[in-house]
Amino acid sequence: MNLLEHLQWRYATKKFDSTKKVSSNDIEKLKQVIQLSVSSYGLQLYKVLIVENPEIREQLKPVSWNQSQITDASHLVVFCNYTEATSEAIDDFIKQTAITRNQDLERLNGYGDFIKSKLAERSETEKTSWLKSQTYLALGNLLNACAELKIDACPMEGFESEAYNQILGLDKQGLNAAVIAPIGYRHKEDYTIGLAKVRKPMHILFETV
Repeated sequence: MNLLEHLQWRYATKKFDSTKKVSSNDIEKLKQVIQLSVSSYGLQLYKVLIVENPEIREQLKPVSWNQSQITDASHLVVFCNYTEATSEAIDDFIKQTAITRNQDLERLNGYGDFIKSKLAERSETEKTSWLKSQTYLALGNLLNACAELKIDACPMEGFESEAYNQILGLDKQGLNAAVIAPIGYRHKEDYTIGLAKVRKPMHILFETV
């Protein structure tokens, strides 16, 4: 199983080689992988920013605990959840489904109403948590794809979300920076290269019931 080999190879890269860049071809592959990610109801209520601009990344570094990955990696991927699950977003999804699958829109509207009713049952706190958690599903796909392409990545929550929202203009778009992942290629001086993975033993992590 090649996936196991890829996952053994990857690690949360602490120091990137700033001279090495991910090719545009590989970036397109990663975008397709993210696009194909699963999400609740298939809604994909998030947007993904791929930040290349060095000036913007310099602005983001201080609000990312001054971690070098922000500026040294080839690209910075920012997963942003929408702050609301609007009726319009659900209607758009239903319309897209009808077009993509060549189905009757009227017959799909009931499913849209079902989604709206289930989301209406959640508290605002629950909806906020649910919206943010969707981005982590896409993040997982990105990390696995990077490992297969031998592109290094470092998923990070160590940043000031509100500052990101302001710098990147996310507030105006109804978006929130949920989780980030610098991607690129490991520096040979990264002190974490080759460290054994620390994971729970199988007999503790899993239980068959």
